[in-house]
Amino acid sequence: MKRKFLTTVLLCCCFLACLATIADFSGSWAGILTMENGDQYPLTYNFKIDGDKLTGTVQTPKGELPVDDGKINGDKFTFTVTLGDIEIPHSGKFYGDSIGVDIAANGVKAHTTLKRK
Repeated sequence: MKRKFLTTVLLCCCFLACLATIADFSGSWAGILTMENGDQYPLTYNFKIDGDKLTGTVQTPKGELPVDDGKINGDKFTFTVTLGDIEIPHSGKFYGDSIGVDIAANGVKAHTTLKRK
């Protein structure tokens, strides 16, 4: 009986730790996107989380853009940002103190690391 109780408590703690990690993802994150040709773009992401749904905005040199179709699965996420007629898919992973983001646009792929602001 004790073993069953301790196992249940341990599983609940793990579940709550996962929820706390996801909740920690909300907020403002900034980084520099460096393209293959050396061009650099400062980016600031403002994320909001509601369950497994990710919303927010991205501040770019071209202005503020909404986060569309955002989804979270554990510590991984996907969303799209639309700039003019171009949809820019993003995918990434939350590491606690940083976020790794992979961005693909017009056949060009880039990676950036974001830090909490």
